[in-house]
Amino acid sequence: MLTRPSILLRIEEAALLLLALFLYQHLHYSWLLFAIFFLAPDLFMLGYLLNPRLGSTTYNLVHSLWLPIALLFAGYLLHWQAAPAIALIWIAHIAMDRLLGFGLKYPTFFKDTHLQHIP
Repeated sequence: MLTRPSILLRIEEAALLLLALFLYQHLHYSWLLFAIFFLAPDLFMLGYLLNPRLGSTTYNLVHSLWLPIALLFAGYLLHWQAAPAIALIWIAHIAMDRLLGFGLKYPTFFKDTHLQHIP
């Protein structure tokens, strides 16, 4: 197993998803809010309607972990109550996508990802 990076990456993403869900529950955030916003990052794939380069750029921007982590940190520093909830939903979404094999996109085609080519 340690020589199969795809399995290791999926285990990491499963752990990240479970951690995000655990923290979300532990902090008593609204599951209705979670349901409403969980798929929101996928709206950024609409850039593919214009061209693959714009689509991959916008998709990758909101499917990179640094933005929700920055939001989590900023929310903590600024005492913004909604920020951790939104950041945890966002992190859970990214982890779920990567767990399912939907990685960051190359500018060639939507199904070309850093994890695999999706058939």
